[in-house]
Amino acid sequence: MTKTFGEKSLKKTFLGMFALMSATSILCNSCNQKKDKKESEKMIHKNHPVAKAVPKIDETVPPDKRVIYLTFDDGPNHGTENLLKILHKRNVCATAFLVGKHAYGSKKQQQDLQLLRKDKLIELANHSFTHAHNKYTDFYKNPVEVVHDFDTAKDSLKLYDKIARTPGRNIWRLNNITVTDLKSSGDAANSLKKAGYKVIGWDLEWKPTNRMVLKGNHEAMLKKVDSIFFNDLEKTSRHLVFLTHDQYLTDADSINELDLFIEKLQKSNRFVFRKISEYPGINEILN
Repeated sequence: MTKTFGEKSLKKTFLGMFALMSATSILCNSCNQKKDKKESEKMIHKNHPVAKAVPKIDETVPPDKRVIYLTFDDGPNHGTENLLKILHKRNVCATAFLVGKHAYGSKKQQQDLQLLRKDKLIELANHSFTHAHNKYTDFYKNPVEVVHDFDTAKDSLKLYDKIARTPGRNIWRLNNITVTDLKSSGDAANSLKKAGYKVIGWDLEWKPTNRMVLKGNHEAMLKKVDSIFFNDLEKTSRHLVFLTHDQYLTDADSINELDLFIEKLQKSNRFVFRKISEYPGINEILN
């Protein structure tokens, strides 16, 4: 039988507290505290992409919950308005990583930017100004230009918290997480951190087909979420950063699949949703 996220929880006191009631509540709380301490102190496998220590457990997360950060790249773009409709239908928050030039690409994109700015369910973050002109290898060869590109996006979009995501790369630069998917991008990533950018990658991406619509279905993505938590593959324990793109949300099937994905995550009662500015350690001053 395939193990599920819930079955893992029973082994690790994830849902065990619900099986014990008032007479054992003190003992249960003590066990959970010991478990959290053990989990926060676990060692990283030598092949794990995180180069620094695993961050401490976020004690604001109930022991029976896991946190999901819904993030959407490349907006404002085709599909941004559909994204907002889904978020409001489900009353769930998310983070939009914006591309500066997209905000001025058309009248519709300018209007969508204003919708994003006014929406309390969305927070805005930096995804560069040019999106590397989609020539990623050349872009990351010049760290000075990379920082300049992000600075241009920050100023033009009025983004002052310096949370960023690199185009075409799954790179992390926080005090406690250093991940570089391609070594050739390392110098540029380090330059962004030196300039004060908190660079956030992702744990799970919902990719597109060659027709630029969401690939597969929500059931497959739900299984991937469970697998990541079950196998402790998150960069930060109990916190999963999910990525997809606004422009994949232009057809009825993709819109419906994302909606069902969020709905079933909510109905499982195992997850909470947060904006990326609430990710553990992201508000620390970079060393």
